[in-house]
Amino acid sequence: MDDHHPDLILRGAPAGYAAPAGCHALTVTEVHHYTDRLFRFRVTRPASFRFRSGEFVMIGLPNAERPVMRAYSIASPAWDDTLEFYSIKVPDGPLTQHLQQIRAGDTVLMRQKATGTLVLDALKPGKRLWMLSTGTGIAPFASLIRDPDTYDRFEQVILMHGCREVAELAYGAEITHATRHDPLVGELAHDRLRLLSSATREDYPVRKRVTDLITSGDIYSMLDVPPISAQDDRVMICGSIAMLGDCKAICLTRGLEEGANNRPAEFVVEKAFVT
Repeated sequence: MDDHHPDLILRGAPAGYAAPAGCHALTVTEVHHYTDRLFRFRVTRPASFRFRSGEFVMIGLPNAERPVMRAYSIASPAWDDTLEFYSIKVPDGPLTQHLQQIRAGDTVLMRQKATGTLVLDALKPGKRLWMLSTGTGIAPFASLIRDPDTYDRFEQVILMHGCREVAELAYGAEITHATRHDPLVGELAHDRLRLLSSATREDYPVRKRVTDLITSGDIYSMLDVPPISAQDDRVMICGSIAMLGDCKAICLTRGLEEGANNRPAEFVVEKAFVT
């Protein structure tokens, strides 16, 4: 196929199109643009596809013989019958420059296997679960806060979302509101799920970086919770490379150990990025 054929980018796959080996060809059911930098989309879910809330998959478009594939966290919970993704828009990104143009009815490719470290099984039991995110790093947490298992394992769930501009916080507010009113998890999440959003470049009630809120201790007084400890707290981290490093350092300083799927511990970091 021609790498630059516009019909294959905007119209989805042609009639009779066969997905590459190891991929599903999925139909876009919904697209919503939040800003000129952020959008979400939903696609059909194959009956055979299984994943754990918090995992990611490789996503691509049928616009080349060897499509560009990038890691995307699944923003919908494991029980949902459709798959949701939350994406940035990169003008010259190998994938996102085209992906941001999709609309309902188009075709998206997805690898058949999900993976990732931001899963509940990678954490030891605890009292509070902290979800630290910046930008589109909130996507795996959009999945986890809508999973009943999260509330079976933790008494409190604290979702922190930091962005540069106020408009970029809309998705976090939207999914939190939807979770609290969800028939399946709403009753569980109503009093236990807490969202703290911050904008760093515009006027907003909280105008500090996620890391600064923790290191200054402001977050503890704002939420009326004790400082993060290895005994009671578990932490999941997803965001920019710099943010990942800073949050990991905070966890290590507080005595938390990094976990993995085969070795649960007190905190986990997601290292997959979309470009």
